[in-house]
Amino acid sequence: MITIPQNHQRKFPDAEDWISESINGGSLRHVDLQTGTNGWASPPGDLFSIRSKNYFTKRQKSPAGDYLLFPAGMDWLKSTSKLENVLAREDNRVSLSLLRAQAEGKSLKSFIFAVNLQIPSNIDQYSAVFYFATEDPIPTGSLLHRFIHEDDTFRNERFKIVNRIVNGPWIVKKTVGNYSACLLGKALACSYHKGTNYFEIDVDIGSSALACAILRLTLLYVNSVTIDMGFLVEAVTEDELPERLIGAVRVSQIEMEAAAVVESVTGPPRPLENGKVDQLLKSSNDDSEEKICDTINEILRIEDSANVIKV
Repeated sequence: MITIPQNHQRKFPDAEDWISESINGGSLRHVDLQTGTNGWASPPGDLFSIRSKNYFTKRQKSPAGDYLLFPAGMDWLKSTSKLENVLAREDNRVSLSLLRAQAEGKSLKSFIFAVNLQIPSNIDQYSAVFYFATEDPIPTGSLLHRFIHEDDTFRNERFKIVNRIVNGPWIVKKTVGNYSACLLGKALACSYHKGTNYFEIDVDIGSSALACAILRLTLLYVNSVTIDMGFLVEAVTEDELPERLIGAVRVSQIEMEAAAVVESVTGPPRPLENGKVDQLLKSSNDDSEEKICDTINEILRIEDSANVIKV
C-alpha cells in the first residue's frame, strides 16, 4: 500500500506499484512535510490563495483545496546541457514505471503531467522535475483539457505558478515573495511537449536576466530554503472559476550534490523567440548577497515591467 501524500486521501489500487515507484524512486526523497530536509513533500492546497468563484465581482481569492492531479514524485537532475522533454527519454524512471504497469494491463488510462524547471549554472545544467498523475482521462471541456490541447499562445497566456517561502533567510523571502504569483509563460520561455499519455512543460529560467539574478541569490542559501510551489491554469472568465491547482510541491532544503547525473546532448545555447539566447548562471567573486541584490535592482530599473507578470 502506498502512502498517500498529505492533502490526498483517494487511493488507486491498480496504480499502487507505479505510483509508489515514482514517489519514492527519485534522487530526492519523499520526506515529512514539516520536518523533512533535502527532499520533497506535498503541501496542503489550502496554503495557497487563488481566484475564487466570485473573483471577477468581488476580487476575492480563497484557499485552493485539493489538487486536480495526484502528486507522483520529483527528480533533481544534472547534465552537461539543458534537459528537455524528459518524459520522452528512454531512461526516464517515471514513464518507465507507467509503461511497465501498462504492459501488465494496468493503469491504461493513466496520464502524467510534468513541470521541468530548467536551472542554469556556470558548468552544469540542472532540472527540477515535478510529476503529477491521474488514473482517469482529463475531463473533456475542462480548463486543464483545453490547456493541454490548445496552442502555445493560449498556454503562455494561462500557465501560472503560485509560490511561498516556508523557511529561509529574510532576503530570500523578500525577493522571491515579490513574485509569489506569476504567469510563467509570459515571464519566461516555456516549451510544451505532448505525448500519448503525458504532457510536459519545460520552463527555461535562463531566458530571463531577472530570474537568473533571483536564482543566484536563492542558490546562496539553497540548503536552508524551503519553498512551496503550486501550478495552475489561470481562469479569465466567470465560467472558468474557481481556479484549481493542478498540483503543488514543497522542496525542502535541497543539496546541489543530491542531483542525479544524466546524459544529455551538448550544443550551443538555443535561440529564444524574443531573439535572445539562454543565459548561463555564471559564478564569480562578485556572487555576494549585496552584489546580487544590486544586480536585481538594476535589472528592475531598466527592464520593462511586463517581463514579469504578477497576478
